[in-house]
Amino acid sequence: MRRLGKVLHLSKSGNLILRLDQTPVPPIGAQVCDYKLRQVGAVNNVLGPVKSPYVSVKPAANLDGTPAGRVLYLVEKD
Repeated sequence: MRRLGKVLHLSKSGNLILRLDQTPVPPIGAQVCDYKLRQVGAVNNVLGPVKSPYVSVKPAANLDGTPAGRVLYLVEKD
């Protein structure tokens, strides 16, 4: 499990936008979870400048509460 970043906002298309905390950039389709290891969604796009990219996460289900400010994690498989 690796820290992916903090959610900045919910886009008009319903995706979570967050700034990537550290490299490497996650692959498209990588599973994303919260601190309780509950699945939040999957990475569906990487955008922005190369030095500080943003990641778009397509939520798996309706989110409870406001997603802004939540820290999300990348589920890494060995």
